[in-house]
Amino acid sequence: MPANPILVTGGLLSAAASVLHLAVIVGGPAWYRFFGAGEGMARMAERGDWRAAAITVGIASVLALWAAYAFSGAGLIARLPLLRTGLVVISAIYLARGLLLIPALIVNPDGVMPFVLWSSLIVLVYGLAYAIGTWVAWSGLSTR
Repeated sequence: MPANPILVTGGLLSAAASVLHLAVIVGGPAWYRFFGAGEGMARMAERGDWRAAAITVGIASVLALWAAYAFSGAGLIARLPLLRTGLVVISAIYLARGLLLIPALIVNPDGVMPFVLWSSLIVLVYGLAYAIGTWVAWSGLSTR
């Protein structure tokens, strides 16, 4: 089965997000602020509190695992356990996070914070890549 370019794209997006999270740790408090992690995380990083890095590494690890699921679904790496279920759940999480923009716009119709707007739109693209890629690959996901 040829690689599924939509799932490959989703995997690359998740892998890039994972690497970006690791770069934020290296970039320090200013990067936590710039990328919207919140003032609490930035202050933890300023104090050298290990929890800021641990939380960020945890998020990066989840994103890396999600990238692996996309690459597995695309046929680039070995089949991972519960592949169909994993891809559906990952798609749903990304789409749900992206669609949080709708209630944010309802609650604040005059405008939402730029971070909420842009992060929601970006994650919505991730979710669409996973959902469409999973749909395209669906029949092959059960046989390989």
